[in-house]
Amino acid sequence: METIQIVLDTKLLQATDEAARRAKRNRSALVREALREYLRRSDLRAKEERDREGYALVPEDADDFSVWDAEAAWPSE
Repeated sequence: METIQIVLDTKLLQATDEAARRAKRNRSALVREALREYLRRSDLRAKEERDREGYALVPEDADDFSVWDAEAAWPSE
């Protein structure tokens, strides 16, 4: 693991320390977890955007999913 230095304003530092206390973690563990979650969400957003762009380039046709019609099992009343 590497040691780094970051700058936080007082309110953010206090909120971070309070969150760490409530989570029974130290500050470093909380910040690592927050960064991992941020990176995970950022990656997910990038993949979703890539998919949106792909679907915009090749839009779906109404018949694209008709092959599944025979597979659908709807409960009878």
